Amino acid sequence: MTLYAAYGTNLDPARMVERCPHSPLQTTGWLIGWRLTFGGEEHGWDGALATIVEDPLEQVFVAVYDVTDEDAREMDKWEAADTGLYRKTKVRVSTLTGELLVWAYVLDAYEGGLPSASYLGVLADAADAADAPADYVAALRNRPCRSLGN
Repeated sequence: MTLYAAYGTNLDPARMVERCPHSPLQTTGWLIGWRLTFGGEEHGWDGALATIVEDPLEQVFVAVYDVTDEDAREMDKWEAADTGLYRKTKVRVSTLTGELLVWAYVLDAYEGGLPSASYLGVLADAADAADAPADYVAALRNRPCRSLGN
């Protein structure tokens, strides 16, 4: 089993139970020196997709899961890592009990573009379900997004 840091829709414990039923939630924490951003709008979705990039002044709330090899293969399919859209990278998560070395998915596309309002809502709901701080969830809900028809 390996540790995985979820920062997007996989923050939602119910979603992770569906996608990775053998991979329990271990803890939550922060990616210090990273920020949540969006990119990949050129891939034809309804807007840009969530990703993380290094930024010494920011931090991203994450949920850490202990993922089995079988579930990791399924996650690669869900996150399109098997197609190269996302790639895995090692990151350090700061938790109340110390630092953990984990992997996270990073979008392999240019940063930029706006997520759809519905996608941003799913991200905020997932963060809320993972018990992210209220100000973090509110910041997600207040991010700029694509309006309908754009």
